[in-house]
Amino acid sequence: YPTDTLLPGMKLGWDRIKNLNKTLTAWMSLDDPSSGSYVFAIQNWTVSHGLIIDTGQLKYRTDLSYSNLVNITETEEEISHSLNITSNVSSMSLMQLTYTGSLELLEFIGRERQSLLYFPNDICDSYNRCGDNTYCNTSRKCECIAGFQRGGQDAVGLTKWEQRCVRKSPLSCNKNEIKKMRNMKLPDTQYAIVDIKVG
Repeated sequence: YPTDTLLPGMKLGWDRIKNLNKTLTAWMSLDDPSSGSYVFAIQNWTVSHGLIIDTGQLKYRTDLSYSNLVNITETEEEISHSLNITSNVSSMSLMQLTYTGSLELLEFIGRERQSLLYFPNDICDSYNRCGDNTYCNTSRKCECIAGFQRGGQDAVGLTKWEQRCVRKSPLSCNKNEIKKMRNMKLPDTQYAIVDIKVG
């Protein structure tokens, strides 16, 4: 049962046989090790993701940089994320959920410490930061994707409204056109059907 730190050999995620979800829970503060409000949990979705949750509210979803650094196991018995165990005694890595809600993957080689992952990096890492049919650009502003424009409104809180992105023209199924977009996170798979064998 990890607290705020995952060490090599430990597993985060779902034991489907015991219906148990192992998570990381941040400290309350730098010098108070009682449980804080941030939790890092592995979601039992079609393709698993790591999620940072603050007081029950989803704040961040991991991306490809995270997936490339951890071992992800998805079987009938478990969905787990873990770190490699190395035979090199002078090298060790650990992943920690900080009291500020950041996930950090550290590698220690001898007396040297190197940060392999620090997440989130910026405001664009916030979960659903811009809403449907949008992306967060390099200036950290929300833009409509091609074929969409500002129009209509969505409620943000009790008194604030934001314009959302709506289609410029009705959807046409006659065209065989797919727009390629770079530097995008894949959509979450909470309600998706994914064929993970397709490469």
